[in-house]
Amino acid sequence: MFDDFDMKIVGEAPKEKAQNDLFSDNAEYENEKKNGNISRAKELGAVLANEFVSVCKKDELTITENDSEGLIVQKILLLSFTVMAGLEQFCPNMSVANTARTAFYDNLFALDKEIFEKSSDTGAFSFYYLSFRRGTEVDRRVGQTFAMLCSHDGDPIYQELGEALYCWFLSVIEGKVTAANFVN
Repeated sequence: MFDDFDMKIVGEAPKEKAQNDLFSDNAEYENEKKNGNISRAKELGAVLANEFVSVCKKDELTITENDSEGLIVQKILLLSFTVMAGLEQFCPNMSVANTARTAFYDNLFALDKEIFEKSSDTGAFSFYYLSFRRGTEVDRRVGQTFAMLCSHDGDPIYQELGEALYCWFLSVIEGKVTAANFVN
């Protein structure tokens, strides 16, 4: 009934486009390296890792004595996601953001392996990125996602907690990115 001649295979055009994107990304990286933004991004990653570890170790991360280890881990994941979202949002381009992201994780691993391990759950990040990429009411959607990941879906207290943590730490990230004085 069906023969192979019915099958259409994507040609080489997408591969060529991907190759061209690779070259343009490489050129962007080289330009950012020349203007000093790559070294600034590496420094920013280290600064953010130190700030992140400091926040994660503070007693303020535990809001009540009833906070479970699972809730604390969810708070760490939310703050870690906020670093990634903030870099993407506030850095001048993806070459700079990706360099800062790599430096953040490298420094975080060196500073505190336990927090590093708690800070990168790809499943949770997928849910947060869905909220982030929608582009509208991001803070509210992130709060709702936080509540869902805490097994309190629809609970306004958890939603507000997630929203508040996200907004607060995003403003910290924005301040650190601004202080890095990237060249535009």
